[in-house]
Amino acid sequence: MVNYDKNKAHYVVVTGILIKDGKYLIAKRAEWEKAFPGKWTVPGGKIEVMDYVMKKKDTNAHWYNIIENALKREVFEEVGLGIENICYVTSLVYLRDDEIPCLIISLYGIPVGEEIKLCRALTEYKWASLDELKNYDLVEGLYEEFVILDEHLTNGNNMIWKKKD
Repeated sequence: MVNYDKNKAHYVVVTGILIKDGKYLIAKRAEWEKAFPGKWTVPGGKIEVMDYVMKKKDTNAHWYNIIENALKREVFEEVGLGIENICYVTSLVYLRDDEIPCLIISLYGIPVGEEIKLCRALTEYKWASLDELKNYDLVEGLYEEFVILDEHLTNGNNMIWKKKD
């Protein structure tokens, strides 16, 4: 049983689905990774205090565009690309093995640059169509994110996560 009084804080994570020529970028996590080893995923990671604290505030009290800037940093660190036209897909929470909740904000955008340079935590990458993504061992729930994004881009549907049948 999780002790929720002890775990009021969350990790906040941003992930980015990159779209190019009707295909989505996925990357395979190294087998030694603690979370989801060997699974295919999209670039992303935790928002860090250094993503904003050393920057000038946008108002007297606030920094804006923190998740977007953190995603730009993470995408560049993990796959060596920039990202633009960032938009929201969905959000989710999972409990890590140490019982710390992780709030994940899933975003999408267009890659800037051509050459993929994987960080050491990722071992392979592929550009795959929605149909091709079915052949990869994706992190649970990620395929559904691709589906709702694809339906949104194709038909303008609202982006509501639905459990696959």
